[in-house]
Amino acid sequence: MKETDREAVATAVQRVAGMLQRPDQLDKVEQYRRREARKKASVEARLKAAIQSQLDGVRTGLSQLHNALNDVKDIQQSLADVSKDWRQSINTIESLKDVKDAVVRHSQLAAAVENLKNIFSVPEIVRETQDLIEHGELLQAHRKLMDLECSRDGLMYEQYRMDSGNTRDMTLIHSYFGSTQGLSDELAKQLWMVLQRSLVTVRRDPTLLVSVVRIIEREEKIDRRILDRKKQTGFVPPGRPKNWKEKMFTILDRTVTTRIEGTQADTRESDRMWLVRHLEIIRKYVLDDLIVAKNLLAQCFPPHYEIFRSLLRTYHQALSARMQDLAAEDLEANEIVSLLTWVLNTYTSVEMMGNAELAPEVDVALLEPLLSADVVSALLDTYMSTLTSNIIAWLRKALETDKKDWMKETEPEADQDGYYQTTLPAIVFQMFEQNLQVAAQISEDLKTKVLVLCLQQMNSFLSRLSDTDRRRATREPLCPSSSGRAPFKATLSPGCAEVRLTRSKIRALEGSCSCRYKEEAQLYRDEHLRDRQHPHCYVQYMVAVVNNCQTFKESIVSLKRKYLKHEAEEGVSLSQPSMDGVLDAIAKEGCGSLLEEVFLDLEQHLNELMTKKWLLGSNAVDIICVTVEDYFNDFAKIKKPYRKRMIAEAHRRAVQEYLRAVMQKRISFRSAEERKDGAERMVREAEQLRFLFRKLASGFGEEMDSYCDTIVAVAEVIKLTDPSLLYLEVSTLVSKYPDIRDDHIGALLAMRGDASRDMKQTIIETLEQGPAQASPDYVPIFKDIVVPSLNVAKLLK
Repeated sequence: MKETDREAVATAVQRVAGMLQRPDQLDKVEQYRRREARKKASVEARLKAAIQSQLDGVRTGLSQLHNALNDVKDIQQSLADVSKDWRQSINTIESLKDVKDAVVRHSQLAAAVENLKNIFSVPEIVRETQDLIEHGELLQAHRKLMDLECSRDGLMYEQYRMDSGNTRDMTLIHSYFGSTQGLSDELAKQLWMVLQRSLVTVRRDPTLLVSVVRIIEREEKIDRRILDRKKQTGFVPPGRPKNWKEKMFTILDRTVTTRIEGTQADTRESDRMWLVRHLEIIRKYVLDDLIVAKNLLAQCFPPHYEIFRSLLRTYHQALSARMQDLAAEDLEANEIVSLLTWVLNTYTSVEMMGNAELAPEVDVALLEPLLSADVVSALLDTYMSTLTSNIIAWLRKALETDKKDWMKETEPEADQDGYYQTTLPAIVFQMFEQNLQVAAQISEDLKTKVLVLCLQQMNSFLSRLSDTDRRRATREPLCPSSSGRAPFKATLSPGCAEVRLTRSKIRALEGSCSCRYKEEAQLYRDEHLRDRQHPHCYVQYMVAVVNNCQTFKESIVSLKRKYLKHEAEEGVSLSQPSMDGVLDAIAKEGCGSLLEEVFLDLEQHLNELMTKKWLLGSNAVDIICVTVEDYFNDFAKIKKPYRKRMIAEAHRRAVQEYLRAVMQKRISFRSAEERKDGAERMVREAEQLRFLFRKLASGFGEEMDSYCDTIVAVAEVIKLTDPSLLYLEVSTLVSKYPDIRDDHIGALLAMRGDASRDMKQTIIETLEQGPAQASPDYVPIFKDIVVPSLNVAKLLK
């Protein structure tokens, strides 16, 4: 207590010190004293009130505890009195057993009297109920049925209470009401019939469907009441619980399954489009049914039934099962496409589950897939395998058709730009386009795979037999007859050409090759070389084959641009560079075949070059120029990329053949005058060739390679009058054309006719010591020119 007083005094001192910190505050001491006195009086008043309130509460609690104690004593006394009275009345209760039995019998008799009218009228009620069921008055029929069942169940319950082991009386009651179960079954059949046609009934007579639902709801309530009573008494009437609600959903499930399976009206044997029809009917039926269920059927059922959600789940499960069954069948490629398109796209599209009339109850994002990923993958594998076989067969058939066209007596058709073409590229890429469009309907991934497959098969189609295979075949010489192109074409001499493959060898190698465009073009050429009169339009169709290569390249680029949306997809193995190389190789061979045709006709005139006849005056080069120009009038039907290359190759080869004639040592000039005349003639003919090929290349806007300068350079060596300068002139020639060999130089010096043996040997040996280096863009022209088998020693003599 003293400690508390000290703390109070210390606190007061601190407060007074805080209030009296300045001299002017001494004037307010009285004011501070009065304020503190008021605060003290207020605190004392609140404290007194709180203490008084606590005392009142304690007083009230003590009073209640005292009253509770008195009540407990009274109850204890009353229980003692009850226990005493109960012990005294045990014998009396046992003597009332007869009264108890009488009460039970009275209760049974009361129930019997209560149901007496129904008991005696059971046969009549049964007949009336049967008539009501037959006339479709289901609600009234059910009410009477409920009365019969209520009477039966009441009597059986009373009998069960009195003597549950008395089966005879129970059987008697059950047999008397035996027709009740039959009526219940008959009524159930009518209900199930209405439910099976619920989607039709709800449009025509929704009241009937509502009545069915009300009956089922009544039965569900009775089932619940009986099950609750069973927990108390253990009694369950016969035929209970009926579980009609559960049976209702089972009937709806079975109806949906039957409806979906029953939509297949055709088979593959009767209609090739059976699956498309089947899936379209399913789509239409399911969409119509769900719209009706959402807008009409849901209004006929209690909300807690969630009838639309239940039907949606049922339809989805039934569709999934049906799609699984269809996927398990041996489907053709087009049928697999139809099935996958329907499952992956149509099902979730606005044409079906994504329809606006089903929203928002149906969310396609929450729907499970109709087919598992494994099944879809297996179907896609089957489709790709079948498609591969079909593409190979289609390509083979298209090629056979194209080959037949090659043998026609009429020229091939021309495109809008006037270039010859056959129908092969159009047929092939129309086929590819159709398959890609079909694949795009299924998925982007499948579209890419089909594009890869198409291009891979295209690559195989273009060239399958390797050069090694061709070299393994035996050789067979051909002796073609004269060409029909007069007057500028020469006759091919016997033994001038040979074909690498015999037809029998080629057919044997083709045993494992389904498509062979390149090889067929080669066989076409070889067949023509056997008899150059046939086929009649060989040149025109070979031009078309060359043009087809460019069309193929353009079509491939177009396909990739159309069906590959992302640049990243360019990385897939489409073999585009190698395919372009194959197409260019085929076109190059085709152009080579056409040029071979040209130079076979020029061979007779090329043989006249560098002969006495040529020196005295020959029109061989005139004929050569006219013939080449005549051929290139036909070659104008070749598309520009290949025609440009072909002109350049013809230019190079014409000059090369001219130089080959120089190296053949057909003539040896005897005088400077002859050398001058021959050299000047060579220069004039070089200009003729230059003018010809510039004219042919004028449409390309580019300068052609100056192959003709080679002829002029050789002519300068021949024209040289001072033999002492011959080494310098030959050195200049070698520096310009590094591929020239010593045998070429020997033949050229032998043609001059005035170079001594020592001079020839000195020039050749000196040039061999410092061979010229070729520039990277130099095109060899002497490399393929073979000098007749005369050794250098003979040339030096």
